[in-house]
Amino acid sequence: MNTISRRQFLKYQVSSLAVLAGSSLLRPPEILASDDIRADKDTPDIAVARGDAEAAVRAAINMLGGMEAFVKKGDRVVIKPNMSFASGPESAANTHPAVVRAIALMCREAGAARVLVLDNPLSPAERCLEMSGIREACADIDRDMVHTVSSRGRFTEVTIENAESLKQTDVMREVLASDVLIAAPVAKSHSGAGVSLSMKGMMGLIYNRRIMHRLDLHAAIVDLASLLRADLTVIDATRVLSTGGPGGPGKVLKPDTIIASADMVAADAYAVSAFEWYGRRYTPDQVRHVRLAHQRGLGRMDIENLDVKETEA
Repeated sequence: MNTISRRQFLKYQVSSLAVLAGSSLLRPPEILASDDIRADKDTPDIAVARGDAEAAVRAAINMLGGMEAFVKKGDRVVIKPNMSFASGPESAANTHPAVVRAIALMCREAGAARVLVLDNPLSPAERCLEMSGIREACADIDRDMVHTVSSRGRFTEVTIENAESLKQTDVMREVLASDVLIAAPVAKSHSGAGVSLSMKGMMGLIYNRRIMHRLDLHAAIVDLASLLRADLTVIDATRVLSTGGPGGPGKVLKPDTIIASADMVAADAYAVSAFEWYGRRYTPDQVRHVRLAHQRGLGRMDIENLDVKETEA
């Protein structure tokens, strides 16, 4: 039997819900889901902060109750940014290093025993680590914090119950052993999925990410999110790659925004609605994997019914 942390196992059991999925599509972008995950009604469902990247990360997470609401003393934390392309922050293909550093530092301040920043890159690993700037940004916190993982031996096979497309996959062992999973994607377009946000970003934690493109991609994204369901999502919209994603080049918007939520579906839904994609605006239900995740009970896309708080950092 595969070894999965208690917290991950409980989330996996709760999210194993089979609900009829919608079928309408947009071409080329398929952009689109929402059920309140947080029991504490004193905190918003979605926190939005604008301004300097590090200050905005802190402001958004503090609106959710601070990192202490997610990370307890002694926890093992995995942060999953976009770190898959050999390009700098200006291209908006990777998460801004200042965003990742701020999240990692807050985890340490909350008492995390170990914090790892992990991704399975598409470009050569060393170039990604160097050019993304993420390894250097986190070096003063822990020089052994940031890693790319692509060796087959560092993944464990997991069966996804009630999956509709991705029935089995191989997940990084460090992720399965973690107590807390934090999604930290950059907001960007994607030629196959419409957008690449927190749910799509979980593909960087499995061994064979390319197989998902040979399946029903949107259903597979939701299947994977039912297993790798982030405790906290922090979307880097300091820059938004609104065309040409996921690797660029493309049109880069600069809204200087951070979106945080305990509900990864809600965070993705807000990001869909907040920015221009492919030269126009979309609603969350127009992105199929967001809509499917909402329908399967993984989170909420009906942001008009959620508590959204905004601030200037």
